[in-house]
Amino acid sequence: MAIRCAVLGLGRLGYHHAKNLAAHQISGAVLASVVDPMEGRAEQAAREFGIGKWSRNPDDVFQDPDIDAVIIVTPTSTHAEMIKRAAKHGKAIFVEKPLTQHLDECDEIIQVVKDCKVICQVGFMRRFDPAYAEAKRRIEAGDIGKPIYFKGITRDAGSPPAEFIKHSGRMFLDVSIHDYDIARYLMGAEISSVSAHGRVLLHSFMEEFRDVDQAITYVHFDSGAAGDIEASRNSPYGHDIRTEIIGTEGSIFIGTLRNQNVTLLNSKGSTYEIIPDFQTRFHDAYRLELIHFIECVQNNQTPKVTERDGKINLEIAIAATESFDSGKTVVVKGG
Repeated sequence: MAIRCAVLGLGRLGYHHAKNLAAHQISGAVLASVVDPMEGRAEQAAREFGIGKWSRNPDDVFQDPDIDAVIIVTPTSTHAEMIKRAAKHGKAIFVEKPLTQHLDECDEIIQVVKDCKVICQVGFMRRFDPAYAEAKRRIEAGDIGKPIYFKGITRDAGSPPAEFIKHSGRMFLDVSIHDYDIARYLMGAEISSVSAHGRVLLHSFMEEFRDVDQAITYVHFDSGAAGDIEASRNSPYGHDIRTEIIGTEGSIFIGTLRNQNVTLLNSKGSTYEIIPDFQTRFHDAYRLELIHFIECVQNNQTPKVTERDGKINLEIAIAATESFDSGKTVVVKGG
């Protein structure tokens, strides 16, 4: 039987998830309802996707016995409350990162999910990207020996507006958290300490929110390995996400700038099209992570990335923010 899903929040990513569900790109799932508080937004999306249920109030979904699972893509500040309400109504939960912005809420979320016996998957999509998945397989097969250094680059082609930055949780929580998660996953080790640095180089409005547009986190792992993670909102050439893992017997590179494997040659030289945005770069990953979620719901299995991973990644991001603010290396308590 197909899992009947509701998407809560129809911003860029919520709309992307809803579109994949409506187009039957997620095997075993159907889009049954959409929710967005903006006047007319949910109704418009419901018409576009050919579904009969829409609402401005998430309670309509939580109380609907026909809804099996919710995909939560609402503002970060609402995640904790949405998760708890969904769990108490017996809905399987997929929630975009981060789990919450506050560590003291994590244990409560974890306990509610456990008590209600529901599945909860957090949206760290890089684990499902085919290139990262293949890299994980090759590392586990011993192809580069023991991993000893992680290098991550996440460069966005520009900054979101001030209203987004104001509520984003700052650079280390909003952007670098994806690299913290994939670093843990690929290195097979926990991050034990962080030293974070950053500056405003281009977008001066960020200073008001104590944020930066260029940052780096130097990390230590409990395995003895180390690494550095760059985050930037200053990439004039396009969206750029790459990773390198150095091992004792080799190195593995993940990621490319090419949007298509086409190179143009002319009298001025050679050019190729660069990946324009994160939805394009991780189109397959977003689809595959929801396929995994639906399979876990159908088979009552634990997802590859859970609410506990959400807590660990949040601990690292908060430690990095603390390190940036204090200028000191910070030990990650959960590391």
